Amino acid sequence: MGLLWRRELWRLTALVTIGALLGWPFSLAAWGIIIGLGLILAYHLRQLHALYDWLTHRPQQEPPAATGIWGELFDRLYRYQKGQRITQRRLRSTLQRIQESSEAMRDSVVMLDRHGDLEWWNSAAERMLGLKPAQDRGQHITNLLRDPRFVGYLNKRDYREPLSLPSPIDENMMLQFQITLYGDDERLLMARDITRLHRLEQMRRDFVANVSHELRTPLTVLTGYLETYSDMAEMLPARLARSIDQMQGQTRRMQNLVNDLLLLSRLENDQGGNDHVRLDPRSLLQAVERDANALSNDRQRIEISVDDPHALWGSEKEVHSALSNLAFNAVRYAGDGAHIQLRWRSCPGGACFEVEDNGEGIDPRHIPRLTERFYRVDKGRSTATGGTGLGLAIVKHVLLRHNAHLEISSQPGQGATFRCIFPTQRLVDIAANDEPGAAQCSQAQTPE
Repeated sequence: MGLLWRRELWRLTALVTIGALLGWPFSLAAWGIIIGLGLILAYHLRQLHALYDWLTHRPQQEPPAATGIWGELFDRLYRYQKGQRITQRRLRSTLQRIQESSEAMRDSVVMLDRHGDLEWWNSAAERMLGLKPAQDRGQHITNLLRDPRFVGYLNKRDYREPLSLPSPIDENMMLQFQITLYGDDERLLMARDITRLHRLEQMRRDFVANVSHELRTPLTVLTGYLETYSDMAEMLPARLARSIDQMQGQTRRMQNLVNDLLLLSRLENDQGGNDHVRLDPRSLLQAVERDANALSNDRQRIEISVDDPHALWGSEKEVHSALSNLAFNAVRYAGDGAHIQLRWRSCPGGACFEVEDNGEGIDPRHIPRLTERFYRVDKGRSTATGGTGLGLAIVKHVLLRHNAHLEISSQPGQGATFRCIFPTQRLVDIAANDEPGAAQCSQAQTPE
């Protein structure tokens, strides 16, 4: 490139010199220089016009013929254009393959821009969501999916868990929505048809609820007869009396299990919200403390503290059940002489109930599965202490119904802390007379 510039400079110098020499005999050297510069300018203007004409009217053809720096410029532009055309063809081919593969998917795929407007979707989205290419392109997604739960899920921008909702065009079709962020704050929305799984889950819930309900009557009859025989223990042989005691213990365990299963079924199937009132955290903790002390029988030291001035909007029966399960677990598993603390305190994003003990602790590998039904860290110890394996599952469902979530932190030998975190919209002033947006609290659903 440096050689070409030097050649152009020599050409300019030569034309100016020739013009000056031709005009010198006539005392017109200046005019000769001007004419030489004009010729150079005319040449460059002609090449510039040729460049404009080529780029505007026939960019796919060969570039104009030229020498020097203009020839090099034409050649470089042509090579650059050719490379760009190859890249564009490759990108179009890749995009076409992506669209074809997305079209082949059974799941809905919807691309949203950074504002949440519809950019592209596959044919499955038209079947499941009712999107219409001629009308909906460029529309905001919430103009078409108007369910408040989806709007809240989209705006919350926490997409770690999917959201299950009925299809907007067919209430009998259950969809699972999952959003992924990519690019410049753009979003990829995927919807999967989980109608079959939803029906199977509903069948499981109904089966458990029906079986649990049917078991209550025979268990009640057994309990009644066993209590009668227990009252007559002095008249029975010693071996039979011991058998009756064991039968009573197992019957009580079965009754606790049936009661917990029925409670879980109600929490899953009942939308709730009708019994939500203003709850005084101190009164709640005091009631839980009394129950935990009765179970502990002075084997542990239990204390309560209230460090947040707000009351809680929720179901007294359900919240009391959740806190009782956490406190009873601490009593059962922390060990004799342990110190158990029940707290209501402020935390980021709201306030929380905490149940903390300084007992044996839990290996962190078990923590992700603790809220699963019947999951036990130590099955033998849980059976011996009378646990059903459903306590933390009940806690999880109660918190979901209150827009809250459970956090667990523990290390072996360092105790455990169970934290029930309630959002700000669930908090109310204790002295206030009005409800804290109770309608939103009772109707809002947390994605499962």
